[in-house]
Parts: sequence; C-alpha cells; structure tokens
Amino acid sequence: MRPSRKDELIDKALEVFYRDGFHATGMDKLVAETGISKTSMYKYFRTKEELIQATLERRHEHLTGLLVDGPAARADTPKGQLLASFDALQEWIASDDFNSCMFIKASSEYQDPSHPIHQISAAHKRALTDHMTGLARKADAKEPEALARQLMLLMEGAIVTAHMQGKAFAAPDAKDAARTLINLACPK
Repeated sequence: MRPSRKDELIDKALEVFYRDGFHATGMDKLVAETGISKTSMYKYFRTKEELIQATLERRHEHLTGLLVDGPAARADTPKGQLLASFDALQEWIASDDFNSCMFIKASSEYQDPSHPIHQISAAHKRALTDHMTGLARKADAKEPEALARQLMLLMEGAIVTAHMQGKAFAAPDAKDAARTLINLACPK
C-alpha cells in the first residue's frame, strides 16, 4: 500500500530534522527539501512543532522496532536479549543514516521539561528503559531497575561517542561493559 501524503511529509521532514536540527530547519527549507507546499503542510499540521512531534513519534516507532524487536529476534532468553540490545545498537550506529539520537537533539533544542517536544523525547527514553527493566526482571536480575538504568547509560554514551568520536568502537565497547554488568546482575 502506498503511503499517504501525510506519511510522506512526516518521513521527509524526519530526514531533514534529523540531519539539520529543529530550530535550524524553517518551513521554507522543509518546502524546498520535501517538495510539499506550505499550504499542504499546514493542511496536516497547524504548526512546525506539531510536525516535529509527528516525526518524533515516527522515529520512536522505528527505533522501538530496532532496539526492542531486533534483540528479541537475536536471542531467545531475556539475559541474551539484554546483551543483544547492543548488537542492535551497533547495527543502527553502523548504518549510513546514523546521525546521533533525534531524541537527545530534540530535548537539547527544547530544554523546558514541560514542552511537548521535550516530553515526547523523555517518554521515548522511558519506554526503552521500561523495556530493559522488563527484560532484567525476566532475567532474574538482582536489581532490575538499576541494571536497566546502567545499560541505558551505556547505550546513550555509545550513541554520543559514536556521533562525536567515530562509530567503530562505541557500541562494541558498550557491549563489553554491558556483558560485565549483566553477568554480575544475572548470575544464572
């Protein structure tokens, strides 16, 4: 099935925002980059911020598929899936379209915690942490919430490191550290 015009707009805007940032991307730039008129954009979204929110929701769906479904396909135990999360992370970081984390960028540009864009970004990170916590519980981790937070810190650090210092070692180094934490927290 062919995507709707609105879906095409969201996907194209996502690419531009992810590459160039939110504040640096004006409506004129979106028109030029997407080939969609301002009139059509405003037909679907009353404001640029509504469009940003839609792109973040789309990005959340994509990354959830990668970082939740990917590990589930790679390992059949919760403990294995915790570690496989870093393989999925490496896959994303190694991809040609990796340009850091759109949610980190969004929360940096919209720093007020009460702003809807900041809240969507925080909700994305909470959802991933909740998923890791669930896996840690199923893996009988001694302190599942602490393990999930620690693993998320490693993932976030790998994303930032890959963006700022190069892709080659960030996720593999994070995976090595994660293996140690997981083995200590889940001795079985």
